[in-house]
Amino acid sequence: MTSTEVFSHAAVAAPHRLATIAGRDVLAQGGNAVEAMVAMAAVIAVVYPHMNGIGGDGFWLLREPKGRVRALDASGAAGSLATIERYRKAGFERIPARGPMAALTVPGAVGGWALALEYAAAIGGRLALRDLLAPAIGHASRGYPISGSELRSHPDLAELMDCPGFSDTYLVDGEWPKAGATRRHEKLAGTLDHLASVGLADFYRGDVAREIASDFERLGCPMTRVDLEKYTARLREPLSLSLPGRTLYNFPPPTQGLASLLILGIYEELGIKQVDSFEHVHALVEATKRAFALRERYCIDPNFTELEPEDVLDRRAIGREASLIAMDRAATYPLAEAKGDTIWMGCIDNNGLAVSYIQSIYWEYGSGCVLPRTGILMQNRGVSFQLEGGPNPLRPGRKPFHTLNPALATFADGRVMPYGTMGGDGQPQIQAQVMTRYHAGMGLAEAIDAPRFIYGRTWGTTSGLLYLEDRFDPSILRALERAGHELSIHPQPYADGFGHAGALVRNARGRIEAAHDPRADGGADGL
Repeated sequence: MTSTEVFSHAAVAAPHRLATIAGRDVLAQGGNAVEAMVAMAAVIAVVYPHMNGIGGDGFWLLREPKGRVRALDASGAAGSLATIERYRKAGFERIPARGPMAALTVPGAVGGWALALEYAAAIGGRLALRDLLAPAIGHASRGYPISGSELRSHPDLAELMDCPGFSDTYLVDGEWPKAGATRRHEKLAGTLDHLASVGLADFYRGDVAREIASDFERLGCPMTRVDLEKYTARLREPLSLSLPGRTLYNFPPPTQGLASLLILGIYEELGIKQVDSFEHVHALVEATKRAFALRERYCIDPNFTELEPEDVLDRRAIGREASLIAMDRAATYPLAEAKGDTIWMGCIDNNGLAVSYIQSIYWEYGSGCVLPRTGILMQNRGVSFQLEGGPNPLRPGRKPFHTLNPALATFADGRVMPYGTMGGDGQPQIQAQVMTRYHAGMGLAEAIDAPRFIYGRTWGTTSGLLYLEDRFDPSILRALERAGHELSIHPQPYADGFGHAGALVRNARGRIEAAHDPRADGGADGL
Protein backbone atom coordinates (compact mmCIF):
# COMPACT_ATOMS: atom_id res chain seq x y z
CA MET A 1 0.00 0.00 0.00
CA THR A 2 1.35 3.43 -0.96
CA SER A 3 1.49 5.66 2.11
CA THR A 4 0.98 9.41 2.31
CA GLU A 5 3.47 11.55 4.21
CA VAL A 6 1.91 13.60 7.01
CA PHE A 7 3.25 16.84 8.50
CA SER A 8 2.17 18.75 11.58
CA HIS A 9 2.64 22.36 10.47
CA ALA A 10 3.60 22.99 6.84
CA ALA A 11 4.50 21.05 3.71
CA VAL A 12 5.59 21.24 0.07
CA ALA A 13 5.40 18.95 -2.93
CA ALA A 14 7.44 19.20 -6.13
CA PRO A 15 8.66 17.03 -9.02
CA HIS A 16 12.35 17.51 -8.16
CA ARG A 17 13.94 16.83 -4.80
CA LEU A 18 16.08 19.97 -4.88
CA ALA A 19 12.98 22.15 -5.29
CA THR A 20 11.31 20.31 -2.42
CA ILE A 21 14.31 20.98 -0.17
CA ALA A 22 14.35 24.67 -1.11
CA GLY A 23 10.67 25.07 -0.19
CA ARG A 24 11.00 23.17 3.08
CA ASP A 25 14.00 25.26 4.10
CA VAL A 26 12.11 28.51 3.51
CA LEU A 27 9.24 27.26 5.66
CA ALA A 28 11.75 26.28 8.38
CA GLN A 29 13.13 29.85 8.30
CA GLY A 30 9.65 31.22 8.99
CA GLY A 31 8.78 32.04 5.40
CA ASN A 32 5.22 31.75 4.17
CA ALA A 33 3.89 29.53 1.39
CA VAL A 34 4.35 32.16 -1.32
CA GLU A 35 7.97 32.79 -0.37
CA ALA A 36 8.59 29.05 -0.31
CA MET A 37 7.04 28.71 -3.76
CA VAL A 38 9.24 31.42 -5.26
CA ALA A 39 12.33 29.63 -3.95
CA MET A 40 11.02 26.35 -5.37
CA ALA A 41 10.14 27.98 -8.70
CA ALA A 42 13.64 29.38 -9.07
CA VAL A 43 15.30 26.05 -8.29
CA ILE A 44 13.04 24.04 -10.60
CA ALA A 45 13.73 26.56 -13.38
CA VAL A 46 17.41 25.60 -13.12
CA VAL A 47 17.32 21.84 -12.51
CA TYR A 48 14.32 20.86 -14.71
CA PRO A 49 15.04 22.82 -17.94
CA HIS A 50 13.15 20.41 -20.19
CA MET A 51 9.96 21.28 -18.31
CA ASN A 52 10.17 24.95 -17.34
CA GLY A 53 12.35 28.01 -16.92
CA ILE A 54 12.42 31.76 -16.36
CA GLY A 55 11.85 32.19 -20.10
CA GLY A 56 8.37 30.72 -19.63
CA ASP A 57 5.06 31.48 -17.92
CA GLY A 58 3.39 30.71 -14.61
CA PHE A 59 -0.08 30.52 -13.04
CA TRP A 60 -0.86 30.70 -9.32
CA LEU A 61 -3.88 29.83 -7.21
CA LEU A 62 -3.62 31.10 -3.63
CA ARG A 63 -6.13 30.20 -0.95
CA GLU A 64 -5.99 32.51 2.04
CA PRO A 65 -6.57 31.12 5.56
CA LYS A 66 -9.92 32.95 5.76
CA GLY A 67 -11.10 31.31 2.55
CA ARG A 68 -10.58 33.76 -0.29
CA VAL A 69 -9.04 32.23 -3.42
CA ARG A 70 -6.91 34.41 -5.70
CA ALA A 71 -5.65 33.68 -9.22
CA LEU A 72 -2.35 35.22 -10.33
CA ASP A 73 -1.80 35.31 -14.09
CA ALA A 74 1.90 35.37 -14.99
CA SER A 75 1.58 34.65 -18.70
CA GLY A 76 2.82 36.82 -21.55
CA ALA A 77 1.34 37.92 -24.85
CA ALA A 78 2.68 37.80 -28.39
CA GLY A 79 5.35 40.39 -29.15
CA SER A 80 4.69 43.51 -31.18
CA LEU A 81 6.59 42.07 -34.17
CA ALA A 82 4.70 38.76 -34.10
CA THR A 83 2.34 39.36 -37.01
CA ILE A 84 0.84 36.88 -39.44
CA GLU A 85 2.42 38.87 -42.27
CA ARG A 86 5.89 38.46 -40.77
CA TYR A 87 5.54 34.66 -40.60
CA ARG A 88 4.04 34.45 -44.09
CA LYS A 89 6.90 36.47 -45.56
CA ALA A 90 9.34 34.11 -43.82
CA GLY A 91 7.67 31.18 -45.59
CA PHE A 92 5.82 29.67 -42.64
CA GLU A 93 2.37 28.10 -43.03
CA ARG A 94 2.14 27.62 -39.25
CA ILE A 95 3.99 28.85 -36.19
CA PRO A 96 7.30 26.93 -36.01
CA ALA A 97 7.81 24.84 -32.90
CA ARG A 98 11.53 25.54 -32.56
CA GLY A 99 13.96 28.34 -33.19
CA PRO A 100 13.87 32.14 -32.78
CA MET A 101 10.50 32.54 -34.53
CA ALA A 102 9.01 30.09 -32.02
CA ALA A 103 10.02 32.42 -29.18
CA LEU A 104 7.29 34.98 -29.74
CA THR A 105 5.57 35.54 -26.38
CA VAL A 106 6.88 37.59 -23.48
CA PRO A 107 8.03 35.34 -20.59
CA GLY A 108 5.82 36.04 -17.60
CA ALA A 109 7.05 33.73 -14.83
CA VAL A 110 9.45 36.21 -13.20
CA GLY A 111 6.76 38.90 -13.22
CA GLY A 112 4.56 36.42 -11.38
CA TRP A 113 7.24 35.87 -8.76
CA ALA A 114 7.42 39.64 -8.26
CA LEU A 115 3.66 40.09 -7.82
CA ALA A 116 3.45 37.05 -5.56
CA LEU A 117 6.20 38.45 -3.33
CA GLU A 118 4.36 41.78 -3.09
CA TYR A 119 1.40 39.81 -1.79
CA ALA A 120 3.67 37.82 0.54
CA ALA A 121 5.09 41.03 2.01
CA ALA A 122 1.59 42.41 2.55
CA ILE A 123 0.70 39.43 4.74
CA GLY A 124 3.90 39.51 6.77
CA GLY A 125 6.54 37.90 4.56
CA ARG A 126 9.99 38.95 5.64
CA LEU A 127 12.59 36.90 3.75
CA ALA A 128 14.95 38.72 1.38
CA LEU A 129 14.86 37.99 -2.34
CA ARG A 130 18.55 37.08 -2.15
CA ASP A 131 17.74 34.32 0.34
CA LEU A 132 14.92 32.97 -1.81
CA LEU A 133 17.03 32.83 -4.98
CA ALA A 134 20.24 31.61 -3.31
CA PRO A 135 19.53 27.86 -3.74
CA ALA A 136 18.83 28.28 -7.47
CA ILE A 137 21.94 30.42 -7.96
CA GLY A 138 24.02 27.81 -6.17
CA HIS A 139 22.76 24.91 -8.26
CA ALA A 140 23.30 26.84 -11.51
CA SER A 141 26.81 27.99 -10.62
CA ARG A 142 28.16 24.90 -8.82
CA GLY A 143 26.32 22.31 -10.88
CA TYR A 144 23.39 19.93 -10.40
CA PRO A 145 22.74 16.29 -11.32
CA ILE A 146 20.74 15.91 -14.53
CA SER A 147 17.40 14.41 -13.53
CA GLY A 148 16.05 11.05 -14.55
CA SER A 149 13.05 12.75 -16.13
CA GLU A 150 15.28 14.89 -18.35
CA LEU A 151 17.39 11.91 -19.37
CA ARG A 152 14.21 10.01 -20.29
CA SER A 153 12.66 12.88 -22.28
CA HIS A 154 14.61 12.17 -25.52
CA PRO A 155 13.49 15.22 -27.53
CA ASP A 156 14.11 15.56 -31.24
CA LEU A 157 17.76 16.59 -31.10
CA ALA A 158 17.94 17.16 -34.85
CA GLU A 159 15.62 20.16 -34.58
CA LEU A 160 16.94 21.39 -31.23
CA MET A 161 20.60 21.37 -32.23
CA ASP A 162 19.82 24.02 -34.84
CA CYS A 163 18.52 26.35 -32.12
CA PRO A 164 20.92 29.04 -30.89
CA GLY A 165 22.65 28.07 -27.65
CA PHE A 166 20.93 24.74 -27.11
CA SER A 167 23.84 22.36 -27.74
CA ASP A 168 26.36 24.39 -25.76
CA THR A 169 24.00 24.65 -22.80
CA TYR A 170 22.30 21.27 -22.53
CA LEU A 171 24.35 18.64 -24.38
CA VAL A 172 27.56 17.07 -23.11
CA ASP A 173 30.33 17.07 -25.72
CA GLY A 174 27.64 17.45 -28.38
CA GLU A 175 25.73 14.36 -27.24
CA TRP A 176 22.74 13.54 -25.09
CA PRO A 177 23.91 13.34 -21.45
CA LYS A 178 24.35 9.99 -19.74
CA ALA A 179 23.02 8.90 -16.35
CA GLY A 180 25.06 10.43 -13.54
CA ALA A 181 26.04 13.52 -15.55
CA THR A 182 25.97 16.97 -13.97
CA ARG A 183 25.48 20.38 -15.53
CA ARG A 184 26.47 23.95 -14.68
CA HIS A 185 24.71 26.98 -16.13
CA GLU A 186 26.85 29.96 -15.21
CA LYS A 187 25.08 32.53 -17.39
CA LEU A 188 21.74 31.70 -15.85
CA ALA A 189 23.37 31.84 -12.42
CA GLY A 190 24.65 35.31 -13.24
CA THR A 191 21.20 36.46 -14.34
CA LEU A 192 19.55 35.16 -11.17
CA ASP A 193 22.33 36.67 -9.05
CA HIS A 194 21.79 40.06 -10.66
CA LEU A 195 18.03 39.86 -10.10
CA ALA A 196 18.65 38.93 -6.47
CA SER A 197 20.70 42.10 -6.06
CA VAL A 198 18.55 44.67 -7.90
CA GLY A 199 15.07 43.17 -7.86
CA LEU A 200 12.87 41.13 -10.18
CA ALA A 201 11.56 44.20 -12.04
CA ASP A 202 14.96 44.41 -13.71
CA PHE A 203 13.93 41.44 -15.84
CA TYR A 204 11.47 43.69 -17.66
CA ARG A 205 12.69 47.24 -17.14
CA GLY A 206 16.39 47.15 -16.29
CA ASP A 207 19.76 45.76 -17.29
CA VAL A 208 18.50 42.21 -17.75
CA ALA A 209 15.67 43.52 -19.94
CA ARG A 210 18.21 45.37 -22.07
CA GLU A 211 20.26 42.21 -22.57
CA ILE A 212 17.16 40.11 -23.31
CA ALA A 213 15.93 42.63 -25.89
CA SER A 214 19.36 42.81 -27.51
CA ASP A 215 19.34 39.02 -27.91
CA PHE A 216 15.80 39.11 -29.30
CA GLU A 217 16.97 41.46 -32.03
CA ARG A 218 20.17 39.53 -32.73
CA LEU A 219 18.42 36.15 -32.98
CA GLY A 220 15.31 37.36 -34.79
CA CYS A 221 12.71 36.75 -32.05
CA PRO A 222 9.65 38.92 -32.82
CA MET A 223 9.71 40.84 -29.52
CA THR A 224 11.20 44.15 -28.41
CA ARG A 225 12.30 45.87 -25.22
CA VAL A 226 9.03 47.81 -25.25
CA ASP A 227 7.15 44.50 -25.08
CA LEU A 228 9.11 43.64 -21.95
CA GLU A 229 8.54 47.06 -20.41
CA LYS A 230 4.78 46.81 -20.91
CA TYR A 231 4.47 43.42 -19.22
CA THR A 232 2.90 43.02 -15.78
CA ALA A 233 1.47 39.96 -14.05
CA ARG A 234 -2.01 40.51 -12.63
CA LEU A 235 -4.56 39.14 -10.21
CA ARG A 236 -7.75 37.62 -11.61
CA GLU A 237 -10.86 35.93 -10.32
CA PRO A 238 -10.62 32.12 -10.39
CA LEU A 239 -13.25 29.83 -11.87
CA SER A 240 -15.14 27.69 -9.39
CA LEU A 241 -17.60 24.81 -9.41
CA SER A 242 -19.60 23.63 -6.40
CA LEU A 243 -20.20 19.89 -6.16
CA PRO A 244 -21.63 17.88 -3.25
CA GLY A 245 -19.25 18.20 -0.31
CA ARG A 246 -16.62 20.31 -2.07
CA THR A 247 -15.88 23.38 -4.16
CA LEU A 248 -13.36 23.15 -6.99
CA TYR A 249 -11.24 26.07 -8.19
CA ASN A 250 -9.22 26.47 -11.34
CA PHE A 251 -7.75 29.12 -13.61
CA PRO A 252 -9.83 31.09 -16.15
CA PRO A 253 -9.04 31.39 -19.90
CA PRO A 254 -6.71 31.47 -21.73
CA THR A 255 -5.88 28.34 -19.70
CA GLN A 256 -7.85 25.11 -19.98
CA GLY A 257 -8.93 25.31 -16.33
CA LEU A 258 -12.53 25.40 -17.57
CA ALA A 259 -12.07 21.94 -19.10
CA SER A 260 -10.71 20.57 -15.83
CA LEU A 261 -13.81 21.74 -13.95
CA LEU A 262 -16.19 20.54 -16.68
CA ILE A 263 -14.77 17.01 -16.62
CA LEU A 264 -15.37 16.70 -12.90
CA GLY A 265 -18.79 18.33 -13.14
CA ILE A 266 -19.96 16.03 -15.96
CA TYR A 267 -18.56 13.00 -14.17
CA GLU A 268 -20.50 13.92 -11.02
CA GLU A 269 -23.73 14.11 -13.06
CA LEU A 270 -23.17 10.56 -14.34
CA GLY A 271 -23.35 9.17 -10.80
CA ILE A 272 -20.47 6.69 -11.01
CA LYS A 273 -20.29 4.56 -7.87
CA GLN A 274 -16.89 2.85 -8.11
CA VAL A 275 -13.49 4.17 -9.17
CA ASP A 276 -11.04 2.08 -11.19
CA SER A 277 -13.89 0.33 -12.93
CA PHE A 278 -14.97 0.34 -16.58
CA GLU A 279 -17.61 2.94 -15.70
CA HIS A 280 -15.04 5.19 -14.02
CA VAL A 281 -12.62 5.17 -16.95
CA HIS A 282 -15.33 5.38 -19.62
CA ALA A 283 -17.16 8.25 -17.90
CA LEU A 284 -14.01 10.32 -17.48
CA VAL A 285 -12.94 9.75 -21.09
CA GLU A 286 -16.36 10.71 -22.45
CA ALA A 287 -16.52 13.72 -20.12
CA THR A 288 -13.12 14.76 -21.48
CA LYS A 289 -14.46 14.71 -25.03
CA ARG A 290 -17.41 16.93 -24.09
CA ALA A 291 -15.19 19.30 -22.11
CA PHE A 292 -12.58 19.60 -24.84
CA ALA A 293 -15.21 20.46 -27.45
CA LEU A 294 -16.20 23.45 -25.30
CA ARG A 295 -12.57 24.24 -24.52
CA GLU A 296 -11.83 24.98 -28.16
CA ARG A 297 -14.41 27.81 -28.13
CA TYR A 298 -14.04 29.24 -24.63
CA CYS A 299 -10.38 28.87 -23.59
CA ILE A 300 -8.87 31.79 -25.49
CA ASP A 301 -7.61 35.22 -24.46
CA PRO A 302 -10.64 36.80 -22.73
CA ASN A 303 -9.78 40.15 -24.31
CA PHE A 304 -10.61 38.68 -27.71
CA THR A 305 -13.94 36.97 -27.04
CA GLU A 306 -17.37 37.75 -25.60
CA LEU A 307 -17.93 34.17 -24.42
CA GLU A 308 -18.12 33.74 -20.65
CA PRO A 309 -16.84 30.43 -19.16
CA GLU A 310 -19.38 30.69 -16.33
CA ASP A 311 -22.13 30.08 -18.89
CA VAL A 312 -21.01 26.46 -19.35
CA LEU A 313 -20.22 25.92 -15.66
CA ASP A 314 -23.92 26.30 -14.86
CA ARG A 315 -25.24 23.01 -13.45
CA ARG A 316 -27.97 22.83 -16.09
CA ALA A 317 -25.40 23.24 -18.86
CA ILE A 318 -23.24 20.54 -17.28
CA GLY A 319 -26.29 18.29 -17.02
CA ARG A 320 -26.97 18.73 -20.74
CA GLU A 321 -23.40 17.69 -21.53
CA ALA A 322 -23.71 14.62 -19.31
CA SER A 323 -26.98 13.62 -20.97
CA LEU A 324 -25.19 13.35 -24.31
CA ILE A 325 -22.85 10.63 -23.00
CA ALA A 326 -23.70 6.99 -23.69
CA MET A 327 -22.39 4.75 -20.92
CA ASP A 328 -22.15 1.73 -23.22
CA ARG A 329 -20.22 3.13 -26.17
CA ALA A 330 -17.42 5.56 -26.98
CA ALA A 331 -18.06 8.74 -28.92
CA THR A 332 -15.63 9.75 -31.66
CA TYR A 333 -13.91 13.06 -31.30
CA PRO A 334 -10.79 14.57 -32.96
CA LEU A 335 -8.50 16.48 -30.64
CA ALA A 336 -6.05 19.21 -31.54
CA GLU A 337 -2.37 18.57 -30.85
CA ALA A 338 -1.27 19.75 -27.42
CA LYS A 339 2.17 18.65 -26.34
CA GLY A 340 3.31 20.00 -23.05
CA ASP A 341 6.20 20.18 -20.64
CA THR A 342 5.38 21.74 -17.33
CA ILE A 343 5.85 21.45 -13.59
CA TRP A 344 3.23 21.62 -10.84
CA MET A 345 4.21 22.39 -7.25
CA GLY A 346 2.20 22.99 -4.10
CA CYS A 347 2.75 24.42 -0.64
CA ILE A 348 0.74 24.99 2.55
CA ASP A 349 2.25 26.98 5.40
CA ASN A 350 1.71 27.00 9.15
CA ASN A 351 -1.05 29.63 8.88
CA GLY A 352 -2.99 27.67 6.28
CA LEU A 353 -2.05 29.74 3.22
CA ALA A 354 -2.19 27.27 0.31
CA VAL A 355 -0.51 27.66 -3.08
CA SER A 356 -1.08 25.68 -6.27
CA TYR A 357 1.47 26.69 -8.92
CA ILE A 358 2.33 25.75 -12.50
CA GLN A 359 5.39 26.96 -14.44
CA SER A 360 6.17 25.98 -18.01
CA ILE A 361 8.00 26.54 -21.28
CA TYR A 362 5.45 24.36 -23.21
CA TRP A 363 7.25 21.70 -25.32
CA GLU A 364 10.35 20.00 -23.95
CA TYR A 365 12.99 22.76 -23.86
CA GLY A 366 10.44 25.21 -25.29
CA SER A 367 11.71 26.98 -28.40
CA GLY A 368 15.17 25.49 -27.86
CA CYS A 369 16.70 28.97 -27.99
CA VAL A 370 19.03 30.01 -25.17
CA LEU A 371 19.60 33.77 -25.07
CA PRO A 372 23.39 34.16 -25.22
CA ARG A 373 23.81 37.08 -22.80
CA THR A 374 21.54 35.85 -20.01
CA GLY A 375 21.35 32.06 -20.44
CA ILE A 376 17.54 32.21 -20.51
CA LEU A 377 15.81 29.33 -22.33
CA MET A 378 12.80 30.78 -24.17
CA GLN A 379 9.39 29.14 -24.26
CA ASN A 380 7.44 28.27 -27.43
CA ARG A 381 3.97 28.86 -25.97
CA GLY A 382 2.99 30.80 -29.09
CA VAL A 383 2.97 27.62 -31.17
CA SER A 384 -0.73 27.32 -30.28
CA PHE A 385 -1.55 30.42 -32.37
CA GLN A 386 -2.95 29.95 -35.87
CA LEU A 387 -1.75 31.77 -38.97
CA GLU A 388 -4.97 31.01 -40.83
CA GLY A 389 -8.45 30.27 -39.48
CA GLY A 390 -9.11 28.80 -36.06
CA PRO A 391 -10.28 30.43 -32.82
CA ASN A 392 -6.84 31.68 -31.75
CA PRO A 393 -5.19 33.63 -34.60
CA LEU A 394 -1.82 35.25 -34.04
CA ARG A 395 -1.96 38.93 -33.15
CA PRO A 396 0.51 41.16 -31.27
CA GLY A 397 -0.61 41.61 -27.68
CA ARG A 398 -2.76 38.49 -27.68
CA LYS A 399 -2.18 35.65 -25.22
CA PRO A 400 -2.02 32.10 -26.60
CA PHE A 401 -4.04 29.14 -25.38
CA HIS A 402 -2.47 27.53 -22.30
CA THR A 403 -2.72 23.90 -21.26
CA LEU A 404 -1.48 25.04 -17.83
CA ASN A 405 -4.07 25.04 -15.05
CA PRO A 406 -3.31 24.81 -11.34
CA ALA A 407 -6.18 23.37 -9.29
CA LEU A 408 -7.43 23.72 -5.74
CA ALA A 409 -10.36 22.30 -3.80
CA THR A 410 -12.03 23.03 -0.49
CA PHE A 411 -14.21 20.49 1.33
CA ALA A 412 -17.22 20.93 3.56
CA ASP A 413 -15.31 19.43 6.50
CA GLY A 414 -12.62 22.14 6.32
CA ARG A 415 -10.00 20.37 4.21
CA VAL A 416 -8.05 22.44 1.67
CA MET A 417 -6.37 20.70 -1.26
CA PRO A 418 -4.01 22.32 -3.80
CA TYR A 419 -3.30 19.84 -6.58
CA GLY A 420 -2.18 19.64 -10.21
CA THR A 421 0.02 18.02 -12.81
CA MET A 422 1.99 18.53 -16.00
CA GLY A 423 1.03 16.87 -19.27
CA GLY A 424 -0.58 18.99 -22.01
CA ASP A 425 -4.05 17.67 -22.82
CA GLY A 426 -3.51 15.18 -20.03
CA GLN A 427 -3.61 17.84 -17.29
CA PRO A 428 -7.43 18.03 -16.89
CA GLN A 429 -7.72 14.26 -17.23
CA ILE A 430 -5.04 13.48 -14.64
CA GLN A 431 -6.49 16.05 -12.26
CA ALA A 432 -9.86 14.32 -12.62
CA GLN A 433 -8.40 10.88 -11.95
CA VAL A 434 -6.59 12.05 -8.81
CA MET A 435 -9.62 13.96 -7.51
CA THR A 436 -12.21 11.25 -8.17
CA ARG A 437 -10.03 8.59 -6.57
CA TYR A 438 -9.25 10.74 -3.54
CA HIS A 439 -12.89 11.80 -3.14
CA ALA A 440 -13.93 8.13 -3.29
CA GLY A 441 -11.75 7.37 -0.27
CA MET A 442 -8.30 6.52 -1.61
CA GLY A 443 -5.30 7.82 0.27
CA LEU A 444 -3.61 10.82 -1.34
CA ALA A 445 -0.42 9.00 -2.35
CA GLU A 446 -2.44 6.00 -3.51
CA ALA A 447 -4.63 8.19 -5.73
CA ILE A 448 -1.51 9.72 -7.31
CA ASP A 449 0.25 6.37 -7.67
CA ALA A 450 -2.74 4.57 -9.30
CA PRO A 451 -2.53 3.64 -13.00
CA ARG A 452 -3.50 6.43 -15.40
CA PHE A 453 -5.14 6.84 -18.75
CA ILE A 454 -5.16 9.76 -21.19
CA TYR A 455 -7.42 10.22 -24.16
CA GLY A 456 -6.04 11.99 -27.21
CA ARG A 457 -2.76 13.65 -27.97
CA THR A 458 -0.41 14.36 -25.13
CA TRP A 459 3.30 14.56 -24.30
CA GLY A 460 5.18 12.39 -26.80
CA THR A 461 2.10 10.99 -28.60
CA THR A 462 0.66 11.74 -32.01
CA SER A 463 -2.76 10.11 -32.30
CA GLY A 464 -6.20 10.21 -30.70
CA LEU A 465 -6.19 6.88 -28.91
CA LEU A 466 -6.95 6.00 -25.28
CA TYR A 467 -3.51 5.53 -23.72
CA LEU A 468 -3.23 3.49 -20.53
CA GLU A 469 -0.40 2.50 -18.24
CA ASP A 470 0.19 -1.23 -18.00
CA ARG A 471 -1.41 -1.75 -14.58
CA PHE A 472 -5.13 -1.88 -15.31
CA ASP A 473 -7.26 -4.95 -14.66
CA PRO A 474 -7.55 -6.84 -17.97
CA SER A 475 -11.33 -7.04 -17.52
CA ILE A 476 -11.52 -3.23 -17.62
CA LEU A 477 -9.49 -3.15 -20.82
CA ARG A 478 -11.77 -5.72 -22.47
CA ALA A 479 -14.86 -3.75 -21.47
CA LEU A 480 -13.38 -0.55 -22.87
CA GLU A 481 -12.63 -2.25 -26.19
CA ARG A 482 -16.16 -3.63 -26.37
CA ALA A 483 -17.48 -0.09 -25.90
CA GLY A 484 -15.46 1.06 -28.91
CA HIS A 485 -12.42 2.65 -27.29
CA GLU A 486 -9.23 2.25 -29.29
CA LEU A 487 -6.57 1.36 -26.73
CA SER A 488 -2.81 1.76 -26.63
CA ILE A 489 -1.15 0.13 -23.63
CA HIS A 490 2.12 1.71 -22.55
CA PRO A 491 4.76 -0.95 -21.79
CA GLN A 492 5.89 0.83 -18.61
CA PRO A 493 3.80 0.72 -15.42
CA TYR A 494 4.89 4.30 -14.56
CA ALA A 495 5.54 6.62 -17.50
CA ASP A 496 6.39 10.35 -17.73
CA GLY A 497 3.84 10.81 -20.50
CA PHE A 498 1.05 10.23 -17.98
CA GLY A 499 1.96 13.32 -16.01
CA HIS A 500 3.77 14.33 -12.86
CA ALA A 501 0.95 14.96 -10.37
CA GLY A 502 1.03 16.17 -6.81
CA ALA A 503 -1.28 17.30 -4.02
CA LEU A 504 -1.43 18.48 -0.44
CA VAL A 505 -4.41 18.30 1.92
CA ARG A 506 -4.69 20.34 5.14
CA ASN A 507 -7.44 19.30 7.50
CA ALA A 508 -9.37 21.55 9.88
CA ARG A 509 -6.90 20.86 12.71
CA GLY A 510 -3.88 21.89 10.63
CA ARG A 511 -2.39 18.49 9.86
CA ILE A 512 -1.11 18.29 6.27
CA GLU A 513 -0.93 15.25 4.01
CA ALA A 514 1.37 15.63 1.00
CA ALA A 515 2.43 13.51 -1.97
CA HIS A 516 4.10 13.86 -5.35
CA ASP A 517 4.29 11.55 -8.31
CA PRO A 518 6.52 8.46 -8.37
CA ARG A 519 6.80 9.18 -12.12
CA ALA A 520 8.87 12.30 -11.35
CA ASP A 521 12.08 12.99 -9.40
CA GLY A 522 10.72 14.77 -6.36
CA GLY A 523 8.40 14.15 -3.47
CA ALA A 524 6.93 15.83 -0.42
CA ASP A 525 8.57 17.32 2.64
CA GLY A 526 7.64 19.60 5.48
CA LEU A 527 7.65 20.46 9.14
